[in-house]
Amino acid sequence: MASGLDIEARLVVSFDGDDVQVAGSGGYLIVNFPSQRVLDKLTSGPTKDPNAPPKPKTAGPDPLQQLNDLALRLGLVLDLRVAGKTHVTFGAGRSPKITLNAVLGKIGSFFSKS
Repeated sequence: MASGLDIEARLVVSFDGDDVQVAGSGGYLIVNFPSQRVLDKLTSGPTKDPNAPPKPKTAGPDPLQQLNDLALRLGLVLDLRVAGKTHVTFGAGRSPKITLNAVLGKIGSFFSKS
């Protein structure tokens, strides 16, 4: 596996008319979503069939922990931001660091009508 990843990047990805900014320098990568709505839209997955039977919950590996472990192996710090505020940092410790901004943003998205 790679001992370290060196990045120099600036990229804007448009998704349904919203711009997601990606910037990186050295071993630090920032992904900035313009709003909680855009992050929720990207992470919600495919639409669910209301008539489909519920899927059983399976105890599997935590996806956030897997992403953190990958970032650690690559020697990369991934800073996930919403509207310029850090929500989660991967690769900076043994587990992902989730900020209060993430908690408040998620709670606020429950009350928005979009």
